[in-house]
Amino acid sequence: MLKNDLSYNRIGFTFCHKFGNAADRNRARRLGREAYRYMGYALAIGYDMVLLLYPGEDTFSARMEQLRLLFSKAGLLYGNTV
Repeated sequence: MLKNDLSYNRIGFTFCHKFGNAADRNRARRLGREAYRYMGYALAIGYDMVLLLYPGEDTFSARMEQLRLLFSKAGLLYGNTV
């Protein structure tokens, strides 16, 4: 993550080499975007973020928990609102 001095966050998703086929990557990207959208109100603003995704349990609840933990460790999550 990097500070971007904007009034909003920008997020990107990238994948490890053996993530799966295009359909798997697209689903993982959609889940990641939806989870980010769902918790976006509780995040600090003004950052660029790139998330590296690995194969594993690819459900909305799993992705929410992964992002919550990651943003909490990075100090971007306000309280325990999500």
